Order: sequence, then C-alpha cells, then structure tokens
Amino acid sequence: MATKQESDAQKDITKWAGKDGEFKRQASTFRSHIGPDTEFKAEKGRYQLYVSYACPWAHRTLITRKLKGLEEFIDVSVVHPHMGALGWSFYPPIRGEDGSYPKTTGEVGPDDGIAGVVPDPLYHAKFVRELYFRAEKDYGGRFTVPILWDKKTETIVNNESSEIIRMFNSEFNTELSDEFAKIDLYPEALREEIEGQHSWVYDTINNGVYKSGFATTQKAYENNVVPLFESLEKVEKILEGGKDFMVGDVQHFKCNINTIRDGFPNINRWMKNLYHNYPAFKDTTNFEHIKHHYCTSHPQINPTRIVPLGPIPHIQPL
Repeated sequence: MATKQESDAQKDITKWAGKDGEFKRQASTFRSHIGPDTEFKAEKGRYQLYVSYACPWAHRTLITRKLKGLEEFIDVSVVHPHMGALGWSFYPPIRGEDGSYPKTTGEVGPDDGIAGVVPDPLYHAKFVRELYFRAEKDYGGRFTVPILWDKKTETIVNNESSEIIRMFNSEFNTELSDEFAKIDLYPEALREEIEGQHSWVYDTINNGVYKSGFATTQKAYENNVVPLFESLEKVEKILEGGKDFMVGDVQHFKCNINTIRDGFPNINRWMKNLYHNYPAFKDTTNFEHIKHHYCTSHPQINPTRIVPLGPIPHIQPL
C-alpha cells in the first residue's frame, strides 16, 4: 500500500525521537476547512471522523462533537488501542505464540475482546495509513488521528484537531437546533485570552507530557518535565479564579514529580466536575483504550507491556 516516498517515520511510526533524544511532533498536513465558501459544505452525514480514544488530540474532537450535538451529523470510526510499527489499525495486532507482538507487514490479528473499536465503514481499511494514501498517493508524513474525512470527494479535509474542533464549534450552526447552535466554545470576547493561554499550555503541558515521556535521553527528559510541572503550578493558580482547563496523563510518561490528585487540588476538582457533570467528557473517555495503548504500544518505555489495573477509581468522585 505504501509508496517509495515512505519516510523512516512511516516505516516504523513508533520511532519518534531525534538524535538529541527530543520528541518531535510533526505538523499536521491536511488543513482544509468546512464552510459556505469552500468545497466542503456543512452537510449532515457527509463527513467521517476517525479517532483513537487514547489520543488526547482526537479525544477533544469527540468532546466537541458531543457538546455541539453533532452525533447525527458526523459519523465516527475508532481504531484499536494498540499501535504497531505501521501505525493505528482498526483491528487487533498479530501475536506470537509466546504472547509477543511481532512487527506486522500488514497482517492483523483476531478479535481480542477489547470493546469500543469501530471499523472503517467506507473502505474497510485495516490501517489508518490506507486512508492517507487514498487521499494522497505520495503522502510522506506520519499517520495520525484525528482525521476528518469527506465522503463526497473521498479525501481528508483536515487532520489538525484544533482546527477540527473550531469547525465543529461554528460551521454546522445553521443546521443545528437552537439548543446546540447557541453553544460557543470559542467566543470572540475570550479568543485573545484563549490563544494566550494555549500557546504555553500546548507546548509545556499538552505536548510537554509527550516530550517528557518519549524523551530518550535524561537531558531531554529533564528539559521538558520540569517546565511541565512549573506550568501545572501556574494552571493551579489560574483555577483559583474558576477558569477552564484539561490536563494530560501522568503515570506512563514518568511525569511523577507530583500527581493531579494529590498535588493540584484545583485542577483535580475541575477535572472531576467535567467528568462527572458533563456527559461529553465521561461518555467519550475510554480508560481501557487509554491504558492498553500506552502500555502495549511503546515497548521502549514498557517492555513487559503489563497494563496496570489502577488507579481505582479512574476519576475520583465529586
């Protein structure tokens, strides 16, 4: 399925760090927009959203889809939580007789009982990479989610989550009931403040967790984990005024200078509020997928691939 244009990252998507040990996140490639003045119109049932429950960038598109009442407008496919060398798949990985995970060349394994996977209904793709090559036969980047796919033109509209959620926030409002059309997650009066916070929250926290956890040298790890917790302290103070915030994972990525539960009571309080009081957060969170992905897909970090049972409960009660 792949072309001669394949990059080293495509040959093994689990290789993410540079020679300096730093995790390098690739910029999203497909950046078209749904709108009245583009070829991609806001039409019910026209688009397919491909996600992983384990990917926080994809997860925020699911949250926005539900908050905006777009479940009947945007169909969803969900990959299996395990990601091997060929990237995300809609099927379980092949397994060796000893329980090992051999590197696949395109084969997939039998059903493994993990619930919540929704296969590709359009092309019955085995791997997300197939969608990228269908959209652009000489594609040379990584195979990431989310993907917003246009069924009419059979191509990727956008694979940048921040842009997808903004489309979901505004471009379908004329098609929605007043109940959902009036919800504005990116209000004009707050955009400057939102963008100001986003610049450092994204770099040091959202992506900082990955830059810490995927670092392959001690220096690269410390260069990122310290700013991560400095920024969490900053957010903790911001939340004293009641501002919104969402946080990333701590356990798998060695980001254990402190925990959200014990070290950041304001962040923990607000996270519990979102999870327990807003179905868009709880209903789109799948802890089995999250833990299975991060504990089985990254043998460099967890060579035994043991998936922890805890924490119990996953989110503390209010």
